[in-house]
Amino acid sequence: MRRHRHLDQDPIGRPSGLRAAAVAVIGVTAACGVGGRAEAPPGLGTADSLVATWVAEERIPGAVLLVSRDGDVVLERAYGYARLFGYGRGQYRTAEGIDRLESPRPMTTTTVFDLASVTKVAATTMASMLLVDRDALDLDAPVSRYLPDFSGGGRDAITVRQLLTHSSGLSQWMPIYYHASNPDEAYAYIRDLPLSWTPGAERHYSDIGFMVLGRVVEAAAGQELGAFLQEALYRRLGLDRTGFLPRTGSEGDVGSYAATSHGNPYERRMVHDSAFGYRIEGDPTAWSQWREYTLEGEVNDGNAHHAFRGMAGHAGLFAPARELVRLLHVLENGGTLEGVQYMTPRTLARFLTPHLEGQALGWQLPEYAPEGAFGHTGFTGTFVLVVPNEGLVLALLTNRQNAGVDGETRYPDVGPLQRAVTRAITGAGPDGEGS
Repeated sequence: MRRHRHLDQDPIGRPSGLRAAAVAVIGVTAACGVGGRAEAPPGLGTADSLVATWVAEERIPGAVLLVSRDGDVVLERAYGYARLFGYGRGQYRTAEGIDRLESPRPMTTTTVFDLASVTKVAATTMASMLLVDRDALDLDAPVSRYLPDFSGGGRDAITVRQLLTHSSGLSQWMPIYYHASNPDEAYAYIRDLPLSWTPGAERHYSDIGFMVLGRVVEAAAGQELGAFLQEALYRRLGLDRTGFLPRTGSEGDVGSYAATSHGNPYERRMVHDSAFGYRIEGDPTAWSQWREYTLEGEVNDGNAHHAFRGMAGHAGLFAPARELVRLLHVLENGGTLEGVQYMTPRTLARFLTPHLEGQALGWQLPEYAPEGAFGHTGFTGTFVLVVPNEGLVLALLTNRQNAGVDGETRYPDVGPLQRAVTRAITGAGPDGEGS
C-alpha cells in the first residue's frame, strides 16, 4: 500500500447545483454549567458570518457552531439543513441523481452528529486518559501486555504511546469489512496484517492503530469501550445523547440526526480505484454489501459499521454540539468540572504535551491555532478545538457529506472554514500567533 491522503485530510472542491437557503436558529445561553458570565471573543460575529455564508453559498447543507468561554456559551447557532438531500433503502441514485427533498429538515442546535474521527479523541483518547489516571494503562507498555496475541512480525515493539501518536507502523486504512463481520474477526484480521513501517520511526495517521487502541482500552477497562465511557464519563457528565450505536429508538427518532452520505461512494472508489489513494490487494468485487441509501443515525465509516457493528476506537461516536463542548470543558478546566475530578492535571499534561509535529497523545495540535490549543477533525465534517490559555472551547459540526460527492468522488472541503473560524474566534494569525 502506498502513501496516500487519509480520510480526514481530503482537500476537495465545492459541490454544484445546491438550492439551499440559510436557516438559522440562535440560542445563546450559559449552558455548560461552569463559570460566570464570560466576555465574548471579539471575532464571534465574523465566525458566525463565515458559517452562514458557506451555507448561503451552498458549499455545505448545514452546520452547528458552538463557542464557549470560561464555561459559558457565548455563541450557539444552527444553520441550513440537517438533511437536504437523500433517498431511502431500495432507492439508490448516482452522485449526480441524489434527490433534493421537497421538505428538507432544518438544522437545530440539538441535532446529533456522526463525529467520525473526533471519536478518536472524544472517546478512545479520553478513555485512555481515564485509565492512565487510574494506573490501569501504561503508555509505554507494549500492546501485547493487554493483547497477548498481538505479537510477531515486529508487533511486539509497538507501544500504547505509539498507537496514540500514529507512529505504530500499522497500516493507515484497509477495508476490514472485506474480511470480517464482527469485532473479534476484525481484530484477528488486523492482528495478522504486516506492518507498513518500523514502529516508532515516523507518523502515519492510522485508523487501524486506533482500532487496536480501542481493543487495548477494553482489555484494560475490562468492559466494552462504549460501556466504560458511559459509566466513567458520559453519564456522570449528564450527556444523554452522546454515545455509540445511537439509532436504537423509533424510526421517528432518526430525525434527530444530521444526515451524512448517500451510501459510501468515497470508500467504494478507494477500494475499486487503485489510483484514488489506496492499493488494495485482492478482488474488489469479492464483497458487495455497500449501503445504497442516505445514512442517518447510522455510522458513516464503513469499517465501524460493517466490521465493528457501530462501535470502534477510530469512529462511531455520536453527539450534539452542546454535549460535546461540555465534555471538552473537562479538559479545558484542568480535569475537573463542577467540583468533580475526572482526571488529574498531571494526566492532562502527559497527553497534551507535543510528541511529534502537530501531534500530542491522540490530540491534534493545529498549526493555525494559538499555542497550547488542541483538537481534532472528522471526515463527516466535524471539528473541535480547545484553547486552554483563553478558556475557549468550540465545536463546528457540519454535514458536508449530505451534499454528495463531486465528479472526482470528493466531498466539499471544510478545512478552510475550520481554519477561518478558528482564526476569527482566537485572533490567531496564519501561523497560529496572535494577530
